[in-house]
Amino acid sequence: MPSALITGITGQDGAYLSQFLLDKGYAVHGLLRRSASADVIGERLRWIGVLDRVVLHDGDLMDLSSIIRIVDAVQPDEVYNLAAQSFVHASWQQPILTGNVTGMGAVNMLEAVRIVAPKARFYQASSSEMFGKIQQEKQNERTPFYPRSPYAAAKLYAHWMTVNYRESFGMHASSGILFNHESPLRGIEFVTRKITDGVARIKLGLADELVLGNLEAMRDWGHARDYVRAMWLMLQQETPDDYVIATGRTVAIREFCAIAFGHAGLDWQKHVKTSERFMRPAEVDILLGDAGKAQRVLGWAPGVTLEEMAAEMVEADLARHRAARG
Repeated sequence: MPSALITGITGQDGAYLSQFLLDKGYAVHGLLRRSASADVIGERLRWIGVLDRVVLHDGDLMDLSSIIRIVDAVQPDEVYNLAAQSFVHASWQQPILTGNVTGMGAVNMLEAVRIVAPKARFYQASSSEMFGKIQQEKQNERTPFYPRSPYAAAKLYAHWMTVNYRESFGMHASSGILFNHESPLRGIEFVTRKITDGVARIKLGLADELVLGNLEAMRDWGHARDYVRAMWLMLQQETPDDYVIATGRTVAIREFCAIAFGHAGLDWQKHVKTSERFMRPAEVDILLGDAGKAQRVLGWAPGVTLEEMAAEMVEADLARHRAARG
């Protein structure tokens, strides 16, 4: 039975990846940073039905000794580093924390694997936010980076350190430069989930309006379930490498609003307002990925459309609010 260790296992991608690997017969281990909210920290794993099938280990990306201990105990065949301070807007308020967790945390994981499990295959969750102020109309693995947030800068450091460990120490270390990927498990602070939750609340009479930031920002949105499959495919290759994972379709936030509200039979323009409070200090205007390399080498392609994903998210949020009301 192959084994995998996942950091960020309690997040959206960690939950879907756990489910994917368990279905493939893996023993799945996860890094868990204990907190006062321990009773709800595994909610995504519980929601997806795998909480009792994974082994959680107490540790912290900022504590190298705990990481070494866990990697040594598990001796994983594959390591997926998904943990990060991943909310871009918050990274301006917490730039040092973001740099430590998102940047240095990845290096702690690389160092732990190098020291006690050098044969393990390593996946680093890189981000399309690294492209920032885009230098090409469609972004691929050769597009220059231009990060526009502390989060993106921290991800870029982690990305290049992954390349460095691969080239310096011969580690099987790959990075997935993932464009935006969403699902019903997405955190409520992210714009897609904020929209679908707002749709549900308005549909059920719990709210009248939804306040957002820049409606013109354009993103290439896919489904997290498709994207974790790409992560796994990268680690099955004989040679480690970096891959852009994207749908190749970009839409503005206002169009996502139209799709989500439309699914519930609502006119988004009657309910959506904007506020400067939700504007980024430095905006990334448009992201559009070219996943041609992943399609050629990995045989990967997205399977869920934007419309299908938005509908699934709206239905899940409707179900959540109905259940809460009893």
